[in-house]
Amino acid sequence: MEILIVERTRKIELQEQEIGRRQKELEATVLKPAEAERYRVERIADAEKNRIILAAEAEAESIKLRGEAQAYAIQVKAKAEAEQMAQKAAAWNQYKDAAMVDMILTALPGVCAEVARPLSQAKEIKMISAGDGEIGAAKLVGEVMEIIGKMPQLIETMTGVDLRHSVEKKGDGSGIRKN
Repeated sequence: MEILIVERTRKIELQEQEIGRRQKELEATVLKPAEAERYRVERIADAEKNRIILAAEAEAESIKLRGEAQAYAIQVKAKAEAEQMAQKAAAWNQYKDAAMVDMILTALPGVCAEVARPLSQAKEIKMISAGDGEIGAAKLVGEVMEIIGKMPQLIETMTGVDLRHSVEKKGDGSGIRKN
């Protein structure tokens, strides 16, 4: 029986050695390559994750910079437009009275014609006089001239431009047209 026990022990030792050998073979052929593949796949996944994160950060930075550039361009454009408007306003303010006088003097003959037009359409005019002052056609012309003489005061009331004062200045280079 001792021989059997020794033989069995030997068989058990051989089987244990075979199990160890197979385990080492399994580790060498399956586990180590699988571990190496897992490590390789993890590294590739990490690299891809980092690439995606960097691409997203770069895109976000690009969008931010484009937005800042557009905002700056709008700000510069608005500032230039505001300066242009201020310059136009200053020019209009500087030439406002001169332009107003020019427009008034241009329109004045038409206004006077409109004042006299009803008289030109009258078939008959009867004038009554108290005897003092002009009579007849001279009286009629005098009344039309009186109405026209009130025009500068009417223009000043309507526009705020003193036509008499502005006409006196017309020789000073203010841009008022001479008729």
